[in-house]
Amino acid sequence: MSEQPQQPSQPPGYGYPNQPPGPTGQAGPYGYPQGGPQQPSGGYQQPPGGYQSPYQQAPGYYAADPNAPYGYDPYGRPVSDKSKIVAGVLQLFLGSFGIGRFYVGNVGMGIAQLLTCGGLGFWALIDGIMFLVSNDRTDAQGRILRG
Repeated sequence: MSEQPQQPSQPPGYGYPNQPPGPTGQAGPYGYPQGGPQQPSGGYQQPPGGYQSPYQQAPGYYAADPNAPYGYDPYGRPVSDKSKIVAGVLQLFLGSFGIGRFYVGNVGMGIAQLLTCGGLGFWALIDGIMFLVSNDRTDAQGRILRG
Protein backbone atom coordinates (compact mmCIF):
# COMPACT_ATOMS: atom_id res chain seq x y z
CA MET A 1 0.00 0.00 0.00
CA SER A 2 1.48 3.17 -1.11
CA GLU A 3 0.34 6.42 0.34
CA GLN A 4 -0.45 9.22 -2.01
CA PRO A 5 0.58 12.76 -1.00
CA GLN A 6 -2.39 14.90 -0.04
CA GLN A 7 -3.44 17.29 -2.78
CA PRO A 8 -3.66 20.98 -1.80
CA SER A 9 -7.16 22.49 -1.70
CA GLN A 10 -6.06 25.37 -3.91
CA PRO A 11 -3.72 25.69 -6.87
CA PRO A 12 -0.09 26.43 -5.99
CA GLY A 13 0.85 30.11 -5.93
CA TYR A 14 -2.51 31.35 -4.62
CA GLY A 15 -3.22 32.67 -1.14
CA TYR A 16 -0.79 33.09 1.73
CA PRO A 17 1.98 30.53 2.31
CA ASN A 18 1.66 28.23 5.33
CA GLN A 19 -1.98 29.21 5.80
CA PRO A 20 -3.83 26.70 8.01
CA PRO A 21 -6.78 24.99 6.37
CA GLY A 22 -10.19 26.23 7.34
CA PRO A 23 -12.72 28.90 6.35
CA THR A 24 -10.27 31.79 6.75
CA GLY A 25 -7.49 30.00 4.90
CA GLN A 26 -9.46 29.07 1.79
CA ALA A 27 -8.75 31.16 -1.22
CA GLY A 28 -11.57 33.26 -2.52
CA PRO A 29 -11.80 34.88 -5.95
CA TYR A 30 -8.49 36.11 -7.28
CA GLY A 31 -6.53 34.13 -4.69
CA TYR A 32 -7.29 36.32 -1.68
CA PRO A 33 -8.16 34.47 1.51
CA GLN A 34 -11.74 34.68 2.69
CA GLY A 35 -12.62 36.13 6.05
CA GLY A 36 -9.62 38.44 6.39
CA PRO A 37 -6.85 38.23 8.96
CA GLN A 38 -7.53 36.53 12.24
CA GLN A 39 -7.30 38.53 15.44
CA PRO A 40 -5.31 37.04 18.29
CA SER A 41 -7.51 35.56 20.97
CA GLY A 42 -8.03 37.66 24.05
CA GLY A 43 -8.19 41.00 22.22
CA TYR A 44 -6.49 44.17 23.36
CA GLN A 45 -5.28 44.05 26.91
CA GLN A 46 -5.22 47.14 29.13
CA PRO A 47 -1.58 48.00 29.98
CA PRO A 48 -0.66 47.90 33.65
CA GLY A 49 -1.03 51.30 35.23
CA GLY A 50 -4.59 51.79 34.01
CA TYR A 51 -4.45 54.27 31.13
CA GLN A 52 -7.73 56.15 31.15
CA SER A 53 -9.17 57.64 27.99
CA PRO A 54 -9.60 61.44 28.11
CA TYR A 55 -13.03 61.04 26.48
CA GLN A 56 -16.07 60.60 28.65
CA GLN A 57 -18.13 59.83 25.54
CA ALA A 58 -17.38 58.06 22.32
CA PRO A 59 -14.92 60.00 20.11
CA GLY A 60 -16.67 62.00 17.42
CA TYR A 61 -19.83 62.44 19.48
CA TYR A 62 -20.39 65.91 20.88
CA ALA A 63 -23.25 66.74 23.19
CA ALA A 64 -25.04 70.01 22.57
CA ASP A 65 -23.82 72.80 24.82
CA PRO A 66 -26.67 75.20 25.69
CA ASN A 67 -24.14 78.01 26.24
CA ALA A 68 -22.71 77.59 22.73
CA PRO A 69 -25.38 76.40 20.27
CA TYR A 70 -23.04 76.90 17.31
CA GLY A 71 -19.85 75.59 18.93
CA TYR A 72 -16.68 77.40 19.86
CA ASP A 73 -14.22 79.55 17.91
CA PRO A 74 -10.49 78.63 17.73
CA TYR A 75 -9.85 80.59 20.94
CA GLY A 76 -12.44 78.60 22.89
CA ARG A 77 -15.08 81.34 23.01
CA PRO A 78 -18.72 80.36 22.36
CA VAL A 79 -20.12 81.38 18.97
CA SER A 80 -23.48 83.12 18.64
CA ASP A 81 -26.35 82.24 16.35
CA LYS A 82 -26.28 85.85 15.08
CA SER A 83 -24.11 86.99 12.16
CA LYS A 84 -21.84 90.02 12.27
CA ILE A 85 -22.41 90.63 8.54
CA VAL A 86 -26.18 90.82 8.97
CA ALA A 87 -25.76 93.07 12.02
CA GLY A 88 -23.36 95.37 10.14
CA VAL A 89 -25.56 95.70 7.05
CA LEU A 90 -28.65 96.35 9.18
CA GLN A 91 -26.72 98.97 11.14
CA LEU A 92 -25.46 100.69 7.97
CA PHE A 93 -28.87 100.92 6.31
CA LEU A 94 -31.25 101.10 9.29
CA GLY A 95 -28.86 102.27 12.01
CA SER A 96 -30.77 105.48 12.71
CA PHE A 97 -33.51 103.19 14.08
CA GLY A 98 -31.00 100.98 15.97
CA ILE A 99 -32.06 97.86 14.08
CA GLY A 100 -28.55 96.32 14.10
CA ARG A 101 -28.39 96.62 17.88
CA PHE A 102 -31.85 95.15 18.30
CA TYR A 103 -30.79 92.23 16.07
CA VAL A 104 -27.87 91.23 18.32
CA GLY A 105 -30.00 91.67 21.45
CA ASN A 106 -28.61 94.96 22.79
CA VAL A 107 -32.00 96.54 23.41
CA GLY A 108 -30.68 99.44 25.53
CA MET A 109 -28.24 100.56 22.83
CA GLY A 110 -30.94 100.10 20.20
CA ILE A 111 -33.31 102.39 22.09
CA ALA A 112 -30.52 104.98 22.54
CA GLN A 113 -29.83 104.93 18.78
CA LEU A 114 -33.55 105.15 18.06
CA LEU A 115 -33.98 108.22 20.30
CA THR A 116 -30.90 110.02 18.88
CA CYS A 117 -31.54 108.98 15.26
CA GLY A 118 -28.36 106.94 15.34
CA GLY A 119 -26.30 109.80 16.76
CA LEU A 120 -27.36 111.91 13.76
CA GLY A 121 -26.14 109.09 11.53
CA PHE A 122 -22.52 109.18 12.67
CA TRP A 123 -22.93 106.66 15.47
CA ALA A 124 -24.88 104.31 13.21
CA LEU A 125 -22.28 104.54 10.40
CA ILE A 126 -19.31 103.90 12.68
CA ASP A 127 -21.16 101.15 14.52
CA GLY A 128 -22.06 99.41 11.23
CA ILE A 129 -18.44 99.52 10.03
CA MET A 130 -17.24 98.20 13.37
CA PHE A 131 -19.66 95.27 13.17
CA LEU A 132 -18.29 94.36 9.74
CA VAL A 133 -14.54 94.62 10.44
CA SER A 134 -14.27 93.57 14.10
CA ASN A 135 -13.83 89.95 15.17
CA ASP A 136 -14.61 90.58 18.83
CA ARG A 137 -18.23 91.78 18.64
CA THR A 138 -20.59 89.88 20.90
CA ASP A 139 -24.33 89.44 21.22
CA ALA A 140 -26.36 90.13 24.36
CA GLN A 141 -25.30 86.79 25.92
CA GLY A 142 -21.58 87.57 25.41
CA ARG A 143 -21.07 85.07 22.56
CA ILE A 144 -18.88 86.00 19.57
CA LEU A 145 -20.85 86.87 16.42
CA ARG A 146 -20.42 84.49 13.49
CA GLY A 147 -18.54 85.77 10.46
